[in-house]
Amino acid sequence: MSTHTEQVFPPRITTRTVVDMKIRGEKISMLTAYDYTMARIIDQAGIDIILVGDSASNVMAGHETTLPITLEQMIYHTTCVVRGVERSLIIADLPFMSYQVTDTGALESAGRMMKEAGAHGVKLEGGRTVVPAIRKIVDAGIPVMGHLGLTPQSIYKFGTYRVRATDEKEANELLTDAVLLQEAGCFALVLEKIPAPLAEKVTRKLDIPTIGIGAGQVCDGQVLVTHDMLGLNKEFSPRFLRRYADMHTIMTDSVKRYHSDVKNGLFPNKEEQYG
Repeated sequence: MSTHTEQVFPPRITTRTVVDMKIRGEKISMLTAYDYTMARIIDQAGIDIILVGDSASNVMAGHETTLPITLEQMIYHTTCVVRGVERSLIIADLPFMSYQVTDTGALESAGRMMKEAGAHGVKLEGGRTVVPAIRKIVDAGIPVMGHLGLTPQSIYKFGTYRVRATDEKEANELLTDAVLLQEAGCFALVLEKIPAPLAEKVTRKLDIPTIGIGAGQVCDGQVLVTHDMLGLNKEFSPRFLRRYADMHTIMTDSVKRYHSDVKNGLFPNKEEQYG
């Protein structure tokens, strides 16, 4: 008789899973990750979707905007995340200029993110102008998450990070774009920094789930940048951000204690050495 015990893994979250969650009225949780260690923690904590965001340009590389990060760098970050995840759905951002030039180029970028990095799907920003690219990517069998509202890759076009779609014209355009993205085949849609009543209208109108960031509580799910949520970043304090920890202070104090112990000959002690 075999004594081998088969290891049982939790069911993998898929694009179908998150659509079904909307149907059931179950909220969807999403956080960012850019490396193996953080991805493993987030996955084991039960988060539904891990976004390998182009926000890595800010929080990992120190750039002022998301524009400088390259496709190769995003592929690298995604491969790190994939190794740490057993359950969560992994969506990777297509970075600036990796999908805007040609629809064929967009498909090639998305294909590399899937084939080389192991992502389960990609996210890209924009409305009606990126619909042809989305159709081409989806037709190739690659899941796409859309992104409307404040789209950070267009920051120099907007000139500000203020709330988007506050006037009737832009609100109507956003609602139209949301429907177009759904019709193009997007399985979900991020709504960033738009008025809550508009986000509610979009959420009610669409069959696919909406994931809000600064878009109110009626969205089907919520996403935050993990570094912001954990309080690693002290400088970023928008209204929509809730800090669940003050890791900046905790880590700074820990480093100072280590520094002091080394300087004073207190680390390592006899129990922390060999022989």
